[in-house]
Amino acid sequence: MTTHRVAILALDGVTPLDLAIPAQIFNARPETPYETTVCGLGPKVATTAGFSLDTEGGLDHVRAADTVIVPGYEPGSEPPVRPPGEVLDALAQARERGRRVVSICTGAFALAAAGVLDGLHATTHWMHIDELEENFPSVTVDRDVLYVDEGDVLTSAGVCCGIDLCLHLVRRDLGAIVANRIARGLVAAPHRDGGQAQYVPAPVAEAGETSLSGTRGWALGRLDEPLTLRALARHAGVSPRTFMRRFAAETGTTPLQWLLGARLGRARELLETTDHSVDQVARDCGLGTAANLRLHFRRTLDTTPTAYRRTFTR
Repeated sequence: MTTHRVAILALDGVTPLDLAIPAQIFNARPETPYETTVCGLGPKVATTAGFSLDTEGGLDHVRAADTVIVPGYEPGSEPPVRPPGEVLDALAQARERGRRVVSICTGAFALAAAGVLDGLHATTHWMHIDELEENFPSVTVDRDVLYVDEGDVLTSAGVCCGIDLCLHLVRRDLGAIVANRIARGLVAAPHRDGGQAQYVPAPVAEAGETSLSGTRGWALGRLDEPLTLRALARHAGVSPRTFMRRFAAETGTTPLQWLLGARLGRARELLETTDHSVDQVARDCGLGTAANLRLHFRRTLDTTPTAYRRTFTR
C-alpha cells in the first residue's frame, strides 16, 4: 500500500486525549498505510494536563503530510487564542494543495483562523459553539452533530467525537472491515449516530427510567426483519411516545434514522465480505430492495453499492 502520511499538529495547550485519539487510530498496522508524526512548533509542547510532550517533527512534516490533524487546545482563554502566523500559513497551504485537513474539538478554531473553514460547515465542542460562530461568521456552524465531513476538510465535536471522526476517515480510506477491527481494539462503537445534544447538560431523568441499549442490541440482531416503532417500544416495555423521547435523549437521533444507519453499516460489511448480489444484501440488511439500497448509498455515501464493493473488496 502507498504510504499515507498523517501529521498531528500539537499546538501549545493541547488536550492530551484529543491528541491520543488520532495517534492511536492512525498508528502503523500491517493492514493500514498510515505513517503518523506528532508535530509542533518546537521540540516540546505544553498540555492542559500539566505535563509537556516531545514532538517528532515540525511544520515541514505538516507541509509534507497527506492528512493534517489539529487536536483541541486550550491555552488559557475562551475561545482558544489565535495560533502563530506560521502555523496558520502551514494549514492554509495544506488546504490549497488539496491535502486533507482535520480538527478535533477546539482544533476547529485553528482551522477557522487559517481560513480553511471559510464557506464551509463545521463543528466544535458544544461549550464553544457560540464562540466559533461569533468569531468566524464565514463558517456555517452545525450545532448538533458528532462531526462534519466536507470532503477534504473535516471537523469533530468535543473530545470523544474525535474517535467517531477518525474511524470515519479509516472507513473512507480502507473500508468498514478495517475500521471495525480498529474500533473493536479500542472497545469503541464502529459508528455512532446522533449529535451533541445528548451530551449537553439536561434535567435529571425521571425516576425508574433505564437505558434503551438492550433494545438497540436486540434490533441490531434483527436488521433483516421489519422493525417498527411500535415493535421497538414493545420490546423496551414503554409506550411509543415515551420510547421516542428516551431514544432521542440517549442517542441524539430518532429510532428510524438510527435503524437506517445501522442497516447501511451492515450493508457495507456484507458488500466487503460476501459475494451476495446487491438484491440479497438489500434484503439481509433490512432495506428491502436493491433500488432502495442504491438510493440510500447515493444519498449517504455518494456512491453505488457496486462501486463501493469494487473499491473495498480486497
